[in-house]
Amino acid sequence: MKKRMLGQGLEVSAISVGCMGMTGSTAPSKEDSIKYIHQVLQLGVTMFDTAEAYGPFTNEEIVGEALKGYRNQVIIATKCGMQIKDGQQVLDASPETIRSSLEGSLKRLQTDYVDIYYLHRVDPNTPIEVVAQTMKELKEEGKIRHWGLSEASPETIRKAHTIFPLTAVESEYSMMFREPEEELLDTLEELGIGLVPFSPLGRGFLTGNTNAAYSRGQAANTRFSKENLDANQALVDLIKVVAKEKNGTPAQIALAWLLAQKSFIVPIPGALTIEQFKENVESANIELTKEEMAKLNQALSRIEIKGGRYAPGSSQAKRVGG
Repeated sequence: MKKRMLGQGLEVSAISVGCMGMTGSTAPSKEDSIKYIHQVLQLGVTMFDTAEAYGPFTNEEIVGEALKGYRNQVIIATKCGMQIKDGQQVLDASPETIRSSLEGSLKRLQTDYVDIYYLHRVDPNTPIEVVAQTMKELKEEGKIRHWGLSEASPETIRKAHTIFPLTAVESEYSMMFREPEEELLDTLEELGIGLVPFSPLGRGFLTGNTNAAYSRGQAANTRFSKENLDANQALVDLIKVVAKEKNGTPAQIALAWLLAQKSFIVPIPGALTIEQFKENVESANIELTKEEMAKLNQALSRIEIKGGRYAPGSSQAKRVGG
């Protein structure tokens, strides 16, 4: 497995694992998830991404049980600041809540420290400078080694980084959602912060499995509504052409495209079978030349993606870019 550097000198596998799908109504059994984690470890994967809100709580328990015998070999990333109460997402990044959340995460993950501790979403009621200071103290106490933000604006990132340098920022980024190219990528490159894209395969759409994307995302993601799905098929058709030219699969091209954007980008696809993840890992061996990237980006610019990644006015949409 090839390696990449996030911020603050943290080296991780070029393709890492998003664990969110290991809990939820369509998740595999706990035993199968643990088996899967052990299998991807053998492929050289080092970073595993979870959160207290996934499950909630049960996702961290699965990751903790699976990795307890491999702690010195892996990077565990988890998140705080978003809790599920009465079925609703509640943001709370107060120092007291961050500290109590971390104690719970450490117990569930069966570890003494977290490698990357993310603020899951920016809390408008807590200044980001206060969050950064809290994270700085937690590092001094040995409970975290690095920290990051998820779905934060460049302005917020700059404020936080001044107080305590960030190692990574999570954001959705893929051929289907290219908004990070407008300002975020330049900001991270300037500050020396890594980017960890979630949903790098467009929630499965970019693999060519449009039926799966529709069934999983139609409720919250208007890109996969019936009327938009057919229009957005042009993107999948383009990827399939490139995949044939490069002797790869659509998923591999979608990930290789991300890796070719910047050297500090580390995608976290959420494949749940070892066959799928082996396919994803191979994307790191597909090299897209500057000429191929220029041609591909030009073709992408001519495709208008219909719909949004969150339903208009939804709580998810309101919590992006704080």
